[in-house]
Amino acid sequence: MFAAPKTYKKMTKAELCKKISDQTGCDMQSVSAIVESLMVSIKGSLEKEENVYLRGFGSFIIKRRAEKTARNISKNTTIIIPAHNIPAFKPAKEFMGQVSKLND
Repeated sequence: MFAAPKTYKKMTKAELCKKISDQTGCDMQSVSAIVESLMVSIKGSLEKEENVYLRGFGSFIIKRRAEKTARNISKNTTIIIPAHNIPAFKPAKEFMGQVSKLND
């Protein structure tokens, strides 16, 4: 029989900040400001085409997508999608090892 895909729990930024606040004893506003600053810094670095490496966690990198041709099905025409950059995350080996040990 076909098995339904497993649904995973999701954590929002607010829940992450609350968890960090509880673990460190820092107030929520400070933790929120730090998390927001981290995300802004990572986005800023990627905008400048600088990769961000976090040892033991992973790397935020820029991947280059080549130009390709595609089809617009509704109009039955061919379009060209230009080359472009996309942000990507590559997890560290030890992080991958921890996640792969999780039970399904």
